[in-house]
Amino acid sequence: MKNSAALVLATWFGCGYSPVAPGTAGSLGALAAAWLLHLWIRPPMWIYAGLALALLLPAVWAAGAVARSRGVEDPGLVVVDEVAGQWIALAAAGSFTPWQAAAAFFLFRLFDILKPWPVRSLERLPGGWGIVADDAAAGVYAATAMAVLRMAVANMVQS
Repeated sequence: MKNSAALVLATWFGCGYSPVAPGTAGSLGALAAAWLLHLWIRPPMWIYAGLALALLLPAVWAAGAVARSRGVEDPGLVVVDEVAGQWIALAAAGSFTPWQAAAAFFLFRLFDILKPWPVRSLERLPGGWGIVADDAAAGVYAATAMAVLRMAVANMVQS
């Protein structure tokens, strides 16, 4: 590939080369990066939504470039879209605990796999937009579910 920067970003530094479940590997790579950031500076959780937003345009570019170079609409090795979606889901966690990170991971993977309406229709957007938009939307669904789950647990604890 001519543009190695696009390939590095699209595969999220190699996570997309996982021979089994590259999307899951990309989500785990997103959590690993977030965990390192948490250990380093302990940012508020909403920062992960900001990071996802900052990643969107570079992700669209990289995903589109790799898709064109491979001649495939949505190559399995492109996982930067999972990174953005995972960070959106993680932003709704109250804090970066193992339980909340696991819940954000599970919920994002669930919505990314199920692709409820209108998530699946976003795949029809052209180029990198179609690759990234559905995962960002799955991240929004997961973040919403995280927020509802957190409220339900808080209500149970108060009762």
